[in-house]
Amino acid sequence: MVDRDVTQLLVELRDGRRGALDELLPLVYQELRAIAGQRLARQEASTLSATALVHEAYLKLFDQTRLAWNDRKHFFAVASMAMRQVVVDNARRKRALKHGGDLRRLDLDSLEIGADDAVEQILSLDQALTRLSQLDERLGQVVEMRFFGGLSVEETAEALDLDPRTVKRDWRKARALLHQSLMDPE
Repeated sequence: MVDRDVTQLLVELRDGRRGALDELLPLVYQELRAIAGQRLARQEASTLSATALVHEAYLKLFDQTRLAWNDRKHFFAVASMAMRQVVVDNARRKRALKHGGDLRRLDLDSLEIGADDAVEQILSLDQALTRLSQLDERLGQVVEMRFFGGLSVEETAEALDLDPRTVKRDWRKARALLHQSLMDPE
């Protein structure tokens, strides 16, 4: 029922009914916060809280001139991309204030979003992910949803309308390509 309500509200919002936004927020807020919390849960030195990540991502989602989400799955897929942008923007701000200089390489398995020493790693990953998305858009979407959006394999499969086995294969392939890209950025 909630999936249907969210989809209906997204359609109404796209059609210009302003009250739909006020009704939508309570329905999606807890799920967005859970996604952000999963992504940031392992962070001891996080400077970006799950609440802040959700609020900034939500502002990005609704600060667009044309809202055109097809359904609940599409909304959460776009929310994952917005969370990526927030995390990367946060890292860029921190780097501008504290670091500067060239980007460093990273070990993808040890990356932790929000930790002070991960700022450069996030920016390196963002560049590698941009290159990966140019090579294979679906692989880029899988990484955005799994890594930045904190979605499970099953949630990613649902959002992209794929079989979970395909998402697992894409996740393995994307990690290998990202690792290669991070080791040889040019």
